[in-house]
Amino acid sequence: MNHTFLRVLCICALLPLAACNEDFLVQTDPNAVSAADYYQSENDVLLGLNGVYQSLRNNNGIAEGSGLFSEERSDNTGRNDNQSNAGEPFQFNDFSILPSNTYLKSHWLALYQIVTRTNQVLAGMENVTFANAQTKAQYQAEAKFIRALIYFHLVRKWGDVPLVTRPLNSADEVQANTFREKKEKVYEQIVADLTEVVNSPLPDHQPASSKGRVSKVAGLSLLGQVYLTMATTLDQANRAANLNQAKTHLTNAYSKKAFGALKDIPYQDVFDVSKKSTNPEIIFQIVYRQGDVNFASSIAANNQAAGETINSLRVSTGSGGNVKPDLVKEYEEGDPRRDFSIRFANASNVRDYFITKYRDTSPAAGTNGWGGNDWILIRYADVILMLAETHLYLGEEATAIQYLNMVRERAKLPTYEVARNNPAYSSKYPTLKLAILHERRVELAFENHRWFDLLRFFTPAELVSYMQTKSQADYGTAKVSNFGTKDYYYPIPFDEVKLNPERMYQNPGY
Repeated sequence: MNHTFLRVLCICALLPLAACNEDFLVQTDPNAVSAADYYQSENDVLLGLNGVYQSLRNNNGIAEGSGLFSEERSDNTGRNDNQSNAGEPFQFNDFSILPSNTYLKSHWLALYQIVTRTNQVLAGMENVTFANAQTKAQYQAEAKFIRALIYFHLVRKWGDVPLVTRPLNSADEVQANTFREKKEKVYEQIVADLTEVVNSPLPDHQPASSKGRVSKVAGLSLLGQVYLTMATTLDQANRAANLNQAKTHLTNAYSKKAFGALKDIPYQDVFDVSKKSTNPEIIFQIVYRQGDVNFASSIAANNQAAGETINSLRVSTGSGGNVKPDLVKEYEEGDPRRDFSIRFANASNVRDYFITKYRDTSPAAGTNGWGGNDWILIRYADVILMLAETHLYLGEEATAIQYLNMVRERAKLPTYEVARNNPAYSSKYPTLKLAILHERRVELAFENHRWFDLLRFFTPAELVSYMQTKSQADYGTAKVSNFGTKDYYYPIPFDEVKLNPERMYQNPGY
């Protein structure tokens, strides 16, 4: 029997939570402390919680290097190299992914490793007497936010997935929990966790000294997005109720903003390494440490193409972060986000657009490219555009346009009312819905939102039509014609299906 899932979910014999190394998942350390015995003090809980945050850095999960599992699944990016690493990374954007894909399996395992850590911390803190009940409530809220965030990734990528909310302490317990729970039940758990977060004593915003930790506004923003996703992808009987819940929570998040108007925050400032701890648009981020070999960001250097110096002092010899012509053509004339986010590399081995949204050319990052970029998971422009989307679906178009215009105003583009009278704009975006989707694409490019936006804006059949109308010439080497209804979800990794072919059933089409 393959014990892949067991390794991830049954880690009770070891103490992994304050460590960075993930070898604990497959080896038994005779000197390790039982997780059940580890939690003796509030500081133990804090260390365990810090371990949960640390696990967010895993590029096989949702960290800065995880674009393969989302952005490269979309029409924004995607490698043209179909040979490297047995061609497995290429399968994601080519829509030819196999259940045996080892990158997909690594992604699944990384997400469940984070879930396991949150479950360990939540269970462990029940053994500790806290001097202040509020401290415990805050720690619980932080862990539950992260658990909800990860399950939100799981349910959108695979649909029905195993739902585990406590430590599993034996092989029998793991086997009993190795089954795919219906996605509706998974969403129920996500909502339950996030409801506790928004009702917790967490601060609305974390101070600069605690950036990277969960805040109440992060909980409100994520809960609003969850309800919006439920409204557009689940049983339509609850659509109106879910949309109103999305409106409530997203509005509450917006009302707690610590700035005046979005236009007061220059777009480039959002990604400025020197302002990452004080920029009021950023709601939740994974923090990286400039110049630190272990905790530095590499996104700026990794995205840089050969012959270029705009992102990093590290010399690049490759193509960098590839950008599809389909996205290049999406930017409107005069949109400053285009010049900030992408650039054409003219090296003989590139001659293509690459990503410049993430930059750190400071001496502290140096020629090793040990940058200080944080990975932004939630920011206010995202919230504002989700409010536009929500009001649109509720039939409140005037309000939806007001929110849409907030983002366009910062980009110094014409208001929607003016733009829709432009034949070029109106022919590409004939409806307000498509105009909002367009704005999300150019505003949030390379932030790993695009694939989830497509899932939310279109039914599976509509998404097939949308993708297959795209020009192959603007898509690259990967074949956009491969896209079908099966690609709405990923296949369940082959090793997981083998655990129990009946209860870990495969998604259709694989």
